[in-house]
Order: sequence, then C-alpha cells, then structure tokens
Amino acid sequence: MPDVKPLKKVLVANRGEIAVRVIRACKDAGIGSVAVYADPDRDALFVRLADEAHALGGATPADSYLDIGKIIAVAERSGADSVHPGYGFLAENAGFAQAVIDAGLVWIGPPPSAIESLGDKVRARHIAEKVGAPLAPGTKDPVENADEVVAFAEENGLPIAIKAAFGGGGRGLKVAREMGEVADAFESAVREAVSAFGRGECFVEKFLDKPRHVETQCLADQHGNVVVVSTRDCSLQRRHQKLVEEAPAPFLTDDQVGRLYESSKAIMREAGYVGAGTCEFLVGQDGTISFLEVNTRLQVEHCVSEEVTGIDLVREMFRIAAGEELGYDDPEIRGHSIEYRINAEDGGANFMPAPGTLSAWSPPHGPGIRLDGGYENGETIPGSFDSLIAKLIVTGRDRTQALERSRRALDEFVVDGMPTVIPFHRAVVDDPAYIGDGSRFDVYTTWIETDFDNQITPYAGDVAEADEPGERQKVVVEVGGRRLEVVLPSGLGGIATGGSTGSKPKRKGGKKSGAAASGDAVTSPMQGTIVKVVVEEGQELAEGDTVVVIEAMKMEQPLKAHKAGTVTGLQAEVGATVTNGAVICELKD
Repeated sequence: MPDVKPLKKVLVANRGEIAVRVIRACKDAGIGSVAVYADPDRDALFVRLADEAHALGGATPADSYLDIGKIIAVAERSGADSVHPGYGFLAENAGFAQAVIDAGLVWIGPPPSAIESLGDKVRARHIAEKVGAPLAPGTKDPVENADEVVAFAEENGLPIAIKAAFGGGGRGLKVAREMGEVADAFESAVREAVSAFGRGECFVEKFLDKPRHVETQCLADQHGNVVVVSTRDCSLQRRHQKLVEEAPAPFLTDDQVGRLYESSKAIMREAGYVGAGTCEFLVGQDGTISFLEVNTRLQVEHCVSEEVTGIDLVREMFRIAAGEELGYDDPEIRGHSIEYRINAEDGGANFMPAPGTLSAWSPPHGPGIRLDGGYENGETIPGSFDSLIAKLIVTGRDRTQALERSRRALDEFVVDGMPTVIPFHRAVVDDPAYIGDGSRFDVYTTWIETDFDNQITPYAGDVAEADEPGERQKVVVEVGGRRLEVVLPSGLGGIATGGSTGSKPKRKGGKKSGAAASGDAVTSPMQGTIVKVVVEEGQELAEGDTVVVIEAMKMEQPLKAHKAGTVTGLQAEVGATVTNGAVICELKD
C-alpha cells in the first residue's frame, strides 16, 4: 500500500486561469505554491497570487512553459516537493512527468506509462478496443505524410479527421471534406501540434457527421479505485474547440450513461491510471457511442463536475498524489451546471482571435454564479498564448434554472478593450437547438459552423492593443552583504529612458490604411504570426484563394483573397509578426 505523504509545496507548471485555480486550491489546502512565468506574464494575476514566483525567461511557449529543463530547475531551486501541470503545454507529456519523478519530486498526475498509452491517441484506441469500447475506423499508427492520409480517405471515405497523436484541446485537429483539402489539412495539423505540444505526430480517423461530444470525468487512486464523477456534454464547439460545457450530459438514456461509466472505468483500469482524467466519446444521431480519446489531465471544464457533486477535483488530485484513498464510489449528481468560456474572440467575425488589454471587466454575481478567471481589469491577454480569459460557471437545481440564471449572468457581464464570445453565449442560451424541448438536443460538434444562424454583429468598439512586455533593466543591489541582480521596470533603477513604462491600454480604432480604403488590400484581421505564405508576387488569384496562414492564440487562421486579382506589394514572410489591419499585399485588377 502506498505511504501517505501530504504535499507541502506545489510548483504550478502553467499560466492563466488554470494556474490561478491550482494556486487557490493550494491555499485552501494549506499547501505552498510556486508560480513560473514567461516574460509577457510577469505581472499576471497567477504570478501575484502564488506564494512565490520565478521567471522562466522567454516570450513564447517553446522557450518558457514547454522548457522542461527550466521548470525542473525552478522546482529544485524553490524547494517545491511536487509539480501540478494544469492543462495544455506539458500536462500530457510523459517525458516531463518522468523528469519530475527523476528529480525526486511528486508528479500530480498519472504515471508516465499511462500518459504514454492514453495520451498517445493511437495506443488509446488499442486499449479501448481491448476492453470492448466502441470505436470509429482509424489508422492503427501515426501517418508519415499526406499520401497516407489520402489513402485512408480513399479506403474509408470522407470526411476524415486528422488529429495530433499527443495533446488535446482541439489543437492539431483538422477535418478534410474533400480530397483537395487533405494535404493542407495535414500540414496545418502538424504545425499546430508542434506549436502547442512540441510533437507533430498525427493519426487519421473517420469523421462522424453531426455527433454530440460527451465525456466522463474520472478519478483513480493508487489503491486501484476508479470512480466516474460525472458525465459532461461539450458539443458546442468552434474549430473543434469547446465553448460551452455542461454537467451532467443531458438527453441521454440510462443505458447510454451506464455504457459511458463502464467503458471509462475499464479503460482507466486497463491503462493503470492514477489521478484525474477524462474519457471522451462521440454520440451519433442514432444514439450509438464511439470512443474518441482520453485526456490524461485536468480538463478546462472540470468546474461543472465540481458544481454538481461538491468535489474539488484539484484537491482530490493532491490527495491522490499524496497516496490517499478516494474513499467513495461514483458520487450522486445534484442539480445542473453550465460553463461558458470567455475567450478573446470575435463571434461576429468567425470567432477571430483578438489579443488585447482589458479596459473594462465587470463579471456577474448572484445565486449560482462562479467565475474562474486568469486576468483582471487593465491586464493584457497576449497573442502568444491561449485566448481563454475566464470561465463563467452557472449552476441551478435543474437545466432549466441553470439556463435562466445563465441569461441573467451573461447580460450582466461587462467586458471591453477587445471582442469576446459573450455575444455568442447570449444568443445560444435562447436558441431552440440548444435549449431542447425536454427530449431533443439538436446541437453537435460542428453546429456553430453549419447550422447556427450567426446574426452576431462584429465587434465595433475600440481595441486596447496587446502591449508588448515593457522595457526592463537589470540592477545589481546588495542585501545583507550579498550581491543580487534585480530586474525593474525601466526608469525605476535610476536610469531614465524617456519612454513610458506603464500599462495604460493603447487605443486603436477601426480605421484602415490608405491601401485598405482602396479596396485592393488584403489586410490581417488580427494580431498574429505568419506561419505559411501561400502566394508569390505577380500570382493571379481567384476570390477565396488563401494568401497566407496566420497563427494567433494557438489557432491558425487562413487569410483569403476578398476579390480576384494579381498579387502586388507582397509583404509577408514566415515568422513575421503582423498587427490587426496590417496590409499583407494588394490585389490589382
């Protein structure tokens, strides 16, 4: 039997709202917390809330939150005895888990072997097949190139889904509905997977049209006990990334719920799982269930399961990692809870990512309202990381009351300085397809792109542009006779720079450049980084042809020609940063 060794000091290897969530759980449990941060996050809420914070250096995921060596060094330097990875970044990286263990630290998550077998979606399919969970057709192993993807599509038919074998959250997931889309979809999936998870392996499976996305929140301890905390429905997605989630999953039969519980427990036991994890399934329109994947980490939407059971999943992760026994069976579900992701995206402009600075932030309050946030008024949501600002969780005695409270809470929510998806949430809680009539649930994973009547007005307010990290200077000071190097905002060290170092938002109106006003210019609709240049100077384009592909907030967005014409004045190269409204090229008649 494992010895029980309570945790004393947890390093949180993440950022944003999930780092805030874990740090608060540490405080609740009387455990010390250590934050690590990239340069753009040096003044972030999670950094201020932690008991101590250490700089990783760097401004991108690759040189900060994905750098295993830096994180382990901080853990050792700070005296942390354990590491919680949050979600995303290295949360599902078996190499990171092993590095934590090898450093003599407690890994607050599943064993590396379970991450390998379940985090690798191909091997997870093998396990699911072994225990009898239903599966859609798919490749047995990762594909090497686009030709193999085409061969699978020819054998199994379209549409197909190309998926990152490691990671989750919709990153590295592309759907091809025509053969001509396969090569570009494969390349894009690999790029996103490398950017988000540091690994580009992808596999392919048959894409089921109009399925629901249903999942189970699982907990497993070191003593062999496995429970399902609740089901969740996460069918409201855009770009295969979730926007609204709820627990328990509505409009399922008792038989379906039983099958979900049984399959999930069997998969977890077969993999030797320990900790919090989620089994994801697709539910077809005819009611059939197909296993999708296992996320070997805490989910963004874990909050709704907490609200309907009273279980603090992060603190349960602490208990499990310390060697404690769960001490309970599948908990009773009471009430209904819905989570609305508050992302920096423009729902009226195809959910375009929109980095910026919060110039107004007034969340709702009242009965049944919970807010898990990562930012406060005046803070910048940088383009280098995820677009998630906060999560609004609304709970009621049943689904009807949860929706009633949701309408009130969303109406109260005030955000400015950038567009958010709140207008979409306000629309969807009144949409008959989502509300249901007591027996039907007409949303599915691509409903937003296909059936949703999007009448949302594009954001027309001022954009408080995302500030670059302010200038800093290093100053050597002596404390108790010991020389220390201190990093300060420029000017505080006694050296004037003549520039402002404050974080006052920089306003940007909706005016376009002269070229854009002429109607010939192809302009960037967002701040981001060019990851692919499709055209060249002098090339003839038809309306709708892709010009470049821009990445912002870990999402790729193809920029298409708004008219036919000849490419002139092309100003684009891979790796270049562009601002909102920047002219990429002109299309001359």
